[in-house]
Amino acid sequence: MRAVENAVGAVIPDNARIIRNLINGIQYVQDHVIHFYALHALDWVDVVSALKADPAKTASLAQSISDWPNSSPTYFKAVQDKVKTLVESGQLGLFASGYWGHPEYKLPPEANLMAVAHYLEALDWQKDVIRMQAMLGAKNPHPQTWLVGGMAIPIDPSSQNALNAGSIALMNQLSKKALSFVEKVYIPDLLAIASFYKDWAAIGGGVGNYLSYGEFQNDDVSNTTNTWLPAGFIRNKNLGKVEPVDQMKVTEDAAHAWYKYSGGDDKALHPWDGETNPNYTGQKPPYEFLDTDKKYSWVKGIRYDGLSTEVGPLSRMLIAYASGHKRIKEVVNMVLQKLGVGPAALFSTLGRTAARGIETLVTAEMLPVWIDELDAKIKSGDLRIHNGDKWDPSTWPKEAKGYGFHEAPRGSLCHWVVINDGKVANYQCVVPGGWNSSPRDAKGNPGPYEAALIGTPLKDPNKPLEILRTIHSFDPCMACAIHVVDSNRDEILKVKVT
Repeated sequence: MRAVENAVGAVIPDNARIIRNLINGIQYVQDHVIHFYALHALDWVDVVSALKADPAKTASLAQSISDWPNSSPTYFKAVQDKVKTLVESGQLGLFASGYWGHPEYKLPPEANLMAVAHYLEALDWQKDVIRMQAMLGAKNPHPQTWLVGGMAIPIDPSSQNALNAGSIALMNQLSKKALSFVEKVYIPDLLAIASFYKDWAAIGGGVGNYLSYGEFQNDDVSNTTNTWLPAGFIRNKNLGKVEPVDQMKVTEDAAHAWYKYSGGDDKALHPWDGETNPNYTGQKPPYEFLDTDKKYSWVKGIRYDGLSTEVGPLSRMLIAYASGHKRIKEVVNMVLQKLGVGPAALFSTLGRTAARGIETLVTAEMLPVWIDELDAKIKSGDLRIHNGDKWDPSTWPKEAKGYGFHEAPRGSLCHWVVINDGKVANYQCVVPGGWNSSPRDAKGNPGPYEAALIGTPLKDPNKPLEILRTIHSFDPCMACAIHVVDSNRDEILKVKVT
């Protein structure tokens, strides 16, 4: 939407801006919490070790770091029994593929039991709080209510089928539940677990370049730099200078990716000029083998100003911290102080994991602020939800280019559109997973994943737990990073615009 809005000059009403902030905000909170517990925490937590824990000692540990109500010996004993039943049945389900007993697990059994209990709680918690996105966006994680020039969801205090006072009350309730879990479970767990793994503050640093497009708009101008999370670029870990973002510095090459560029695969193209031409070894079935001598990825070599660049929560928190964002500086300094480490620890696997928690907390704190802002607009009588002047595509320019910035939970996302004769002539998207999982570029420089793994110590190459820790700290999503095509090049779907 933002790419087209930028191309056609659409300005969205304040209500649409606030609703977009709320949709993105609750997505951050839910996504980050579930990433930590369901994907990343078990890289540090030994589930089977929880069977050896003393539930009474586990309760004492939990009560020492938080006043969360589910912290009794009886509660933790029930969780332990549930895990024991799974282990004895031989059907570990979600826990089946872990490297349990690995020598790099350092938590005591009681901490493991506490984390496993909260893992299960998080799964139940997220089903409730994400209702806010369902109310505003109709679907999670891909909302369906965004329109060029605003939103499709109506505001009408007199209608039960629109946003009204009841909707505001429910969103306030859900936002409080979201913040409570983050404050009393996620952050205490994160700090408790991290305290046993401080050596990871020196592992997994990566490329040292960080990008954020900025997110959560403070005004209604498309692609504005006036955002609650600031935009910027940090070069070579220099927190003393945040450079402004120039979208023209984004390029992609195919030097080590299975695509073919008409001007040469090692030529870096801006997305407006981007090409997506899959390049198989065999162009007809059975397609035989891909060329693996020089190419090894379906992800293009994405670069900013020619540099391999990391995106995501760590990038956003570093840029906000270096830009003087008051609340984020407070929370970052609090986390560093509690762990007894300096700012240099942020450039690491541990720093990346901590940054996601920090971002979750400060975003959860903002949800009621945006809800109150929306409530005030409705009470003032301002019910506008889209810009009528840009509603009709027939009013759009026949020739235009646009780009739309967005900070997804995983990192910087931008779409570029070229419109010729009123039709889309080229459309390219550069997504978070693409930035972080980029292969080497034409100069041989590695992408963030590869760079972050250099120098990683391995106790057991057959059980590479340490590699999972660093890769999972990025919140990887290869499905987001690649372009998917039908191998037979058959038409799968036709969209008719009337």
